[in-house]
Amino acid sequence: MTVVSLKAENSGVGFATHVNGVFKIELSDGSSLLLTTDYLNDNSLSDGKLSEGGNSALLETGRQLSSGEEYALRFAAACYRAERIALKLVARAEQGSLGLTVKLERRGFEAEVAKAVVLRLMERNLLDDGRFAELWLRSRLALKKAPSPQWLLVALGKRGIGRTSSLKALDKVLDPQTEYALLLKYLEKVRFPKGKRAFSHRAQLKHEGFSSETINRYFDNNEPR
Repeated sequence: MTVVSLKAENSGVGFATHVNGVFKIELSDGSSLLLTTDYLNDNSLSDGKLSEGGNSALLETGRQLSSGEEYALRFAAACYRAERIALKLVARAEQGSLGLTVKLERRGFEAEVAKAVVLRLMERNLLDDGRFAELWLRSRLALKKAPSPQWLLVALGKRGIGRTSSLKALDKVLDPQTEYALLLKYLEKVRFPKGKRAFSHRAQLKHEGFSSETINRYFDNNEPR
């Protein structure tokens, strides 16, 4: 396989100012590839090594490509296509890394391509799981679709957000007043059975992720004096 022609392209993507140049490559089999050198790296080659000259050596008119070098170019082209789609999704709404990976795979991209694009966007701070978690929590609370803190943590976990990031985001969002309002809403739905002792109520609320301060506040205000 030979590189027949090479020319720089205007990416036309608003976020593209942070990427390396975009190139259109014509190959001797009649195919053409649009790619950025951001995705040309050692890991994208089947033998794990670029030939002498590094990334730039692949972008030479008349170059005879090895199978590994051809793979590297096609991998970079697939990543560039996936990145354009990913950037459009990010522009519409904040994305989590797992969710974006799944969306790209559903659009037909290989797992390694989706993984490379997601990692690159995270490196550029265009994708941030902590930021996604915080916005998602705020939306659930605003829509009154949050039964308890524990439910929120589990839901974030299902969306691929690690527990440390989830707890950090929850701590930012769940101020004392918001948590107390959430506890009252939880109790409206649960309605502890009569005869159940206060310590059992406290244990259940603790299990649901409510803080000791919020639980004490409730019982201090509602226990018979």
